[in-house]
Amino acid sequence: MQQETTGKTTMAHANNHDYHLLDPSPWPILASLSAFVTAIGTIIWMRSTGGGAGLFGVQGPGVFAAGMLGLMAVAFMWWRDVVIEAETGQHTPVVQIHQRYGMLLFIASEVMFFVAWFWAYFDAALFPNGTYTLENVQQAIGMVQRNEVFGGQWPPVPIEMTEATIPATGAAAEGNFKHTFDPWGLPLVNTLILLLSGCTVTWAHHALLENKRGQLIAGLAVTVALGALFTVLQYIEYGHAAFTFAGHTYGSTFFMATGFHGAHVIIGTIFLLVCLLRAMKGHFTPKQHFGFEAAAWYWHFVDVVWLFLFACIYVWGAGEIAATAAGH
Repeated sequence: MQQETTGKTTMAHANNHDYHLLDPSPWPILASLSAFVTAIGTIIWMRSTGGGAGLFGVQGPGVFAAGMLGLMAVAFMWWRDVVIEAETGQHTPVVQIHQRYGMLLFIASEVMFFVAWFWAYFDAALFPNGTYTLENVQQAIGMVQRNEVFGGQWPPVPIEMTEATIPATGAAAEGNFKHTFDPWGLPLVNTLILLLSGCTVTWAHHALLENKRGQLIAGLAVTVALGALFTVLQYIEYGHAAFTFAGHTYGSTFFMATGFHGAHVIIGTIFLLVCLLRAMKGHFTPKQHFGFEAAAWYWHFVDVVWLFLFACIYVWGAGEIAATAAGH
């Protein structure tokens, strides 16, 4: 009788549908807690710069590092479970459709991030003569008339020291701006690298659809190498910047937009590296490869964003200052 009951229970829990009902998992709550610790740690670290007091009596990047380690550990364990689900046939065609919807919504949310950075850049670039109007401007930290900083033009006129201050300490921010980058140097090289990487990841995708595993692995390996090369060259480029992140609007908008994109390149490179390792272990089939497809979509998104950054910030926003500096 007990065996019969057990058999009925087993039949009751059998998959008679195309959906995947997830088992209870600790990863969502642990990811939320790690993200919260990371956010608090970021505030503490920022308020510790320049001799600041930090927050809650804590200083330095320790809390931020702990939160990031937690996030990376949770991400590894969570995605490990997702890979196991995919390899055991739990990602049915219906489930894959909804995974694609989720990835599209995620990329749409990422687009909104870059809309914010572009908005900040063009707000300053298109209106360099604007003035911030506040009811009590004397108490506003770092709010100065744009024409005093930009010289009424974009790119701004060279300036050695701004009047901006660090909110946490009130100390002067040593901001300066000399000239923009020459867009036809490293920025152009990085543009060509990303365009080439878009071709190689597409090559890998078509190789997978045709069940050519050797070409899949080769295409992914070249794409990962190109992504790493882009990051190295951008690091070198930042070292030659003739402006600072703090204390000047040009530097803050430039580094936020290009730096945020650079972070996405690093994430995308890791994403593709994981796909490369999975492909080498025999994962993915022509009909079951959403993990790789999501990585490819993400990489193409990174490519397109860079084209906008290159065209708008490096080329359109270069002005005569960059051309003059390049000539010298």
